[in-house]
Amino acid sequence: MKDYKEFFKDKKVTQLGLGLLGRGVNDALFLLENGVSDLIITDLKTEAELQESVDKLKQFKNVTFKLGDHDIKDFEGRDFILKGAGVPLDSPYILHAKDKGIPIEMDASLFVKLLPADVTTIGVTGTRGKSTTTHLICHILKTAGKHTLLGGNVRDMATLPLIKEVREGDFVVLELDSWQLQGFGESKISPHVSVFTNFMDDHMNYYNGDMERYFVDKANIFAYQKTEDILVVGEALSQSVYFKNQTLNSKVLIAKNSTVPKDWKLKIIGEHNVANISDAIEACRALGIREAQIKEGVESFGGVEGRLQFVKESGGVKIWNDNNATTPEATIVALEALKENIILFCGGADKNIPIDDFAKKIVEKCKKIILLKGSGTEKLKPLLRDFVEVSSLEEGVTEALKSAEGGGNFLFSPAFASFGMFKNEYDRNDQFLKIVEKL
Repeated sequence: MKDYKEFFKDKKVTQLGLGLLGRGVNDALFLLENGVSDLIITDLKTEAELQESVDKLKQFKNVTFKLGDHDIKDFEGRDFILKGAGVPLDSPYILHAKDKGIPIEMDASLFVKLLPADVTTIGVTGTRGKSTTTHLICHILKTAGKHTLLGGNVRDMATLPLIKEVREGDFVVLELDSWQLQGFGESKISPHVSVFTNFMDDHMNYYNGDMERYFVDKANIFAYQKTEDILVVGEALSQSVYFKNQTLNSKVLIAKNSTVPKDWKLKIIGEHNVANISDAIEACRALGIREAQIKEGVESFGGVEGRLQFVKESGGVKIWNDNNATTPEATIVALEALKENIILFCGGADKNIPIDDFAKKIVEKCKKIILLKGSGTEKLKPLLRDFVEVSSLEEGVTEALKSAEGGGNFLFSPAFASFGMFKNEYDRNDQFLKIVEKL
């Protein structure tokens, strides 16, 4: 087994990005506790904004905070730079470090590089469905008795510290967004088994409307696979021009909805979840899991918080939390899954994604529309005939239940980002659930 402590011993590291989600803090704690002798943490947010994170690290004498700005000198004479997700690779500070010959690392990809050779890595990406597919694969593997670790784009969690829990022969399942996959591209590595669920408009505010750039980052999940590796691709993606233009080294399996046996009893609803299940089934078959164990795992899987999650019934109204639907396409999928009698609560910050089809679907499927204020909401309003606009989640929930005579489905599915009104999408999720719990 590789000695990760030896890798970090006496290293001088600059960590670019601290944040408040817990990932930056946990990465920093891991580095400081495992041999890094000199850690500079730099973030554009001020110390006051990051106080909660800073307080958890102040006990260490070998950490220096450079907050509110970046200093180009902090990207010179270092053993490596640990880049946070969302920091672009063409950042002038990253480019300066590269020019000086300093390696650029990221949390999840560095973790994979340090794994023992006999650990099997499974990576999942896609515009939609990656969280459900990742958690389901992990659930099936655990059901089959495999020692399995979950990491990547998982709430409040840094992946690098997971290295302490890894044993030889383990399975590691990673949910990977396009930013994390930049790290895989930088390190020229891909998981042993990769799952690419689908590819749709998203993050166009980050990619300046360039879908090709977005796909290139996503494609790192298979770009460096070897001939013995496996790539599972969703059926629609397999027909995409972006995918068809790729050169592939690994064996490709196409996951079709027909992959899921019709007599299996599923707890999670919607055609989109049938697609997610088919992705997971193909991946687990490729890993040699027996069909009976896969079936047991699929049938006992109750879904992931914030993804068309049934929360409770109140006054004959079924309340669904689809907080993590941050694109119009994701909310459309939820509307189609619930089918009818829907009170929709959506809205938030614009991500520069087309919304015409979304507006038509809302008018077609919803008996009541409640909009949460935001820049995306402003674009949506002219396309709707009738709606109620609110300034808070609490006001929206009250309005929804007030108009829900005769029952129905109350769907909280934002379709937009959480910027401005909330710390992040997890904060939005927690606030919504807290309000609903009081009903």
